[in-house]
Amino acid sequence: MGSDAPASGGEPDEAVIRLAEERLQVGKRAVVRGRVRLHKTVSERVERVDVPLERTAVEVERVAVGRPVDQAEGVRYEGDVMVIPRYEEVLVVTKQLVLVEEVRVRTRRSEHRDPQEVVLRREEVAVERSGENERRADG
Repeated sequence: MGSDAPASGGEPDEAVIRLAEERLQVGKRAVVRGRVRLHKTVSERVERVDVPLERTAVEVERVAVGRPVDQAEGVRYEGDVMVIPRYEEVLVVTKQLVLVEEVRVRTRRSEHRDPQEVVLRREEVAVERSGENERRADG
């Protein structure tokens, strides 16, 4: 072994041994492998909707009665007709309650259709790849 230190007055020679050590450095960098371009399109379609709508009409019929009654009666039904009695007092030598008329209310229902045109939109996206990504099927 060689000596890196000079010999001086009786000291033993010292040997210096240099040691080497390997160290690992890990890093990363971004690499562009390709590009992706997206194209968005909007399509429209007209769709016809035909929904049944219900309409209710009320028919009022007045029927003159003109007869005296002893007491007032309430609303009554004759089938699908609601009968509403209307009374008035008439001055006579003796006071009497007179049924003057009955108001008859009938309900009629009809159905009609009112087709409408409605615009519906749908978006679609097309993907266009460039570079290395074109060769890969899974992206």
